[in-house]
Amino acid sequence: MEEAPGSPGPAPGPLPVTRPKLLTILCILTLINGGLTIIGGVFTGIFFDQSVAVAHQFAKMFNYPLLEEMIREGGPSFFFVNSLLYAVSVTGAVLMWKLKKNGFHVYTIAQILLILAPMYFFHLPGPSVFDILFSGTFILLYSTQLKIMT
Repeated sequence: MEEAPGSPGPAPGPLPVTRPKLLTILCILTLINGGLTIIGGVFTGIFFDQSVAVAHQFAKMFNYPLLEEMIREGGPSFFFVNSLLYAVSVTGAVLMWKLKKNGFHVYTIAQILLILAPMYFFHLPGPSVFDILFSGTFILLYSTQLKIMT
C-alpha cells in the first residue's frame, strides 16, 4: 500500500549511535599495543633461549645485569601468560569498539591481571608504578565512554 502524498511516512527508528573520537583513538592505541605485545610475547616464549642471549647482550651493552636474570626467572610461561592477557585486553577493546559495555569490564580485568602478573612471575614486592599509571589512565579514559555503550 502506498502512502498518500504529504503523509509523514513511517516513524523513524532510533538514531544510530556513533563512536566518539576519544573511544576510537583509545581502541586503536589498545589494538596496536596489544597486537605488538602479543606477537612479541609469543615469539619470546617460543624462542626463549635466543631471547635470553639477546637480553644478555643488552644487559652488557647498557650495564643492566638484572635484565637477563629477570627474564630467566619469569621463564617462557610469563611471556605466554602475558600474551594471553593482552589477547583478553584486545578482546575488550574490540567489544568497546562495537560499543559493548561488557568490553570495558573484560579490558579492566585483563589490565589488573597484567599489573599483577610480573609480581607473581618475578617475585616482586609490588606492582610497577608505570604500569599502574598507564593502565589506570586508559581505564579512566575508557570509563568516560561508558555512557554511550550498551
